[in-house]
Amino acid sequence: MSKWQEDKAEANRRALARLNKSLPAVFPAAVLARALACRFVAPTPRLAVDGYWRDHPLRADRLARALAARSGAPEGWRWQLGDDRAEGRPASFRAPPAPYREAAHGKGAGFCCVCGQPVYRFGWHVDLWDRGINRNANWHSACVVAWQFWNAPSGQTLLLRRLQGRRCRQSNRRLLRAAEVDHLVPLFEVWRRHRDTPWPALLGYWGLPNLQVINREVHVEKCATEARDRSSSRASAAELA
Repeated sequence: MSKWQEDKAEANRRALARLNKSLPAVFPAAVLARALACRFVAPTPRLAVDGYWRDHPLRADRLARALAARSGAPEGWRWQLGDDRAEGRPASFRAPPAPYREAAHGKGAGFCCVCGQPVYRFGWHVDLWDRGINRNANWHSACVVAWQFWNAPSGQTLLLRRLQGRRCRQSNRRLLRAAEVDHLVPLFEVWRRHRDTPWPALLGYWGLPNLQVINREVHVEKCATEARDRSSSRASAAELA
């Protein structure tokens, strides 16, 4: 073994000993299996949970939207934009609507600011340990990954390419190296025509149901068509006014 391999093996032995020492009697089996199979063993249960969801962003996306559906929108909430950071409203329609991140609707410590559901030990979404709500947390580990996915889906291009069988969703040709992630329904259209869609159904426009990978030239053509349609709609609205 090389010196690097010896150091890695020793680091993993120490991490495994630390993990076993802090591991509770009940722990998600899939999370533990992933942690033990990693090149570098997670030294704590919390890091094991975080690593699991980072490896499964599409599962995190589905779970976050399912948890949001369980919470529903706060009474009287409506998707609005704002520049005041204290209010917590998004400054752009490109950011996913998140009512529980807004100051007027936040549930406080122990509740996820994305989906509104209680956060339990290790950032998990179910109380497997009968320990109650974790008052030191306001994010589920899954919701952290889902939020990152919604705001920057291009970071999962390789995963989405595999999911599509490496075929362009628009042309059905083989995806080239320069292929890009695109929203089927553009986000400006979501804001213009679907802003009154009940939350959290709105989140689907940022999640997997509204994402595709297409070749760059197809993407450029699609964006040009959308820009022309948008300009035409503005001109028509101006004439009516």
